[in-house]
Amino acid sequence: MSQITGEHFIVRSKCIVNATGPFTDSIRLMANPETQPICCPSAGVHIVLPGYYSPANTGLLDPATTDGRVIFFLPWQKMTVAGTTDAHSEVTFSPKPRNSDIEFILNEIRGYLNKNITVRRGDVMSAWSGLRPLVRDPNKSDTKSLARNHIIEVADDSGLVTIAGGKWTTYRHMAQETVDAAIKAHDLKPKNDCITAGLLLEGAHNWDPLLYVHLVQDYGIEVDVAQHLANNYGDRAFVVARLCKMTGKRWPIVGNRLHGEFPFLDAEVDHAMKEYACTTVDVIARRLRIAFLNTYAAHEVLDLVVQIMAKRLNWSRKEMERQLQMARDFINNEMGQEARMQSMSSVPLNLTREEMQAAKERFNQLDRDRKGHITVNDIRRHFREHGNKIDERLLHELLNEVDLNKNGELELAEFFQLYSGLKTGHITQNRLVRYLDEMSVKDVARSGGGF
Repeated sequence: MSQITGEHFIVRSKCIVNATGPFTDSIRLMANPETQPICCPSAGVHIVLPGYYSPANTGLLDPATTDGRVIFFLPWQKMTVAGTTDAHSEVTFSPKPRNSDIEFILNEIRGYLNKNITVRRGDVMSAWSGLRPLVRDPNKSDTKSLARNHIIEVADDSGLVTIAGGKWTTYRHMAQETVDAAIKAHDLKPKNDCITAGLLLEGAHNWDPLLYVHLVQDYGIEVDVAQHLANNYGDRAFVVARLCKMTGKRWPIVGNRLHGEFPFLDAEVDHAMKEYACTTVDVIARRLRIAFLNTYAAHEVLDLVVQIMAKRLNWSRKEMERQLQMARDFINNEMGQEARMQSMSSVPLNLTREEMQAAKERFNQLDRDRKGHITVNDIRRHFREHGNKIDERLLHELLNEVDLNKNGELELAEFFQLYSGLKTGHITQNRLVRYLDEMSVKDVARSGGGF
């Protein structure tokens, strides 16, 4: 069944290969309801920190943490990725990172950093949980031990070929052994022997380390953007470059960014759709990775990404709203935004009397009716009175980001919690506070005053 349209298809084949990761047993049980499960899904949480936490070309691996788990600390996409945890998990399409796992990783990596550097909860730009399909070998009598590598099983009754376990670094070896098993079990007639050993991935054929220079010189693309395109698309970067529109500036000549802090281009969204991306979540998470790098930035590019996709895919207004909501839910639930809110709600108040008074004055600027809470209407009025137009959807997002108890109102206690989190580093970015600060600066400038 198509997950996009709901349409059902009938597919006939001589052989079925079950390569479904943590969902391995669900397919095996379809073939034989009495089969014994072999998959033991394990959840591993990873976090992304700013790039200055790791050298550009050096990683760190600690195989002996406080509880015996392995922790790594690696540069990735000009950020730093750290992980991981290892805990039994139920199989789900939407695994969520737990705040306790995020705190465990932070506590472990604090020991590697210079004592003058403090890694804060607010430095976590995103966090996610992935499911590892650890497996038991069905051919061994010991059902408790897990296979160290992958296993291949051919069912006696249905002929279902299952490949389970393994890891990314051995995917070619796994694929070769799986196809060999399918050929043998179903008497298939391949035209040639396996060619994976000499098969280059798409984009690798004409790639070289200086390919990005040609993008800069031939197309007028910014250097960091050209490096991003060359590293992520290989020689296919020229295909993306040809989709770029003129910027209307002296430099760069082409290549409009989706977000000022990241090298992702609007042309990459077009290219992703040519490569069959059909949902906004697919684009921001799996094609561009911005959701994995910074959830704040991911939220900020959603409108533009949806507009680009809607034009090509002929989405209705209703479908655009649905795609926006699915993407917001994905960022909040699976990319760590919800865990960030949980962390913020547990931050002890750490404000001086003067700081609490300043926060209360800021709160009262919004709560002019002295209701004891702030609503969307209060924020809207504050923006209008300061000559700022704001989208209704953004208004609700700003409130939702700081509404800890999710009652549609921002109470004074929650406002104190927000400011305390910003002070202690549990929070490093907040859009509502940023907008309020920007309006305060404009007010001072208009009055001719200074700081």
